[in-house]
Amino acid sequence: MAAQDGPNGVMSDQPNIVLVHGAWADGSSWAGVIERLQADGYKVIAPQFPLSGLAGDVARLRQVLAAQQRPTIVAGHSYGGQIITALGGDAPNVVGLVYVAAFGLDEGESLGALLEQGPPAPATAHMIVDTEGFAWLPEDDFVNHFAGDVDRAKAKVMCAVQQPLLTAAFGEPMGTPAWKALPSWYMVATEDEALPPQAERQFAERMGATTVEVPSSHVAMVSRPDQVTRLILDASAAVRREEVLT
Repeated sequence: MAAQDGPNGVMSDQPNIVLVHGAWADGSSWAGVIERLQADGYKVIAPQFPLSGLAGDVARLRQVLAAQQRPTIVAGHSYGGQIITALGGDAPNVVGLVYVAAFGLDEGESLGALLEQGPPAPATAHMIVDTEGFAWLPEDDFVNHFAGDVDRAKAKVMCAVQQPLLTAAFGEPMGTPAWKALPSWYMVATEDEALPPQAERQFAERMGATTVEVPSSHVAMVSRPDQVTRLILDASAAVRREEVLT
């Protein structure tokens, strides 16, 4: 028997979707994905994160998750992967994780130690650190490398609303990663000039994630919203099947 519509038109067996932005982006970076998920009847929320320290960002995510009254899939982009990973083994209502060109560190690892293993990425080679310790991307690097396959005018708007990241976040070690307890999906952006695609593949392989690759810049959810939406829908279908089986 088909699932019945619940309140606000949400199908009774559909998980909620929480979308977590990364550094130098904000919740609006998920706009194309949100529109598509909402058209399919999903309840979606893409909150803003302060990016002023991992503990505060995770606390913000937990606040959002606590308000969900049904199983929830959490998707993270870039540093947003750090936030969702840091939920650890206590992720209220979460039934699946989706990583979009995102960090998926293991226990004891840090962003800084990982990034120091290779030359600076073109998108982050000229970060500007302000007097409060927040890192910003200059417009040229943002438009040409961070969002290189996005319409130039749109990329400049994204740059104007970028959320800077506190540089201290690069040194914060990961605790027990949530992906060790939850099923995961991963999108590798093969043209990424912020996070090396090979590092993304290694994250995905290590976590045993269901993996897809797209020819995209770092901001795949902006330039490839159809593919990102499809991956989230695949995750939704998988967790719904698992719920039926159990």
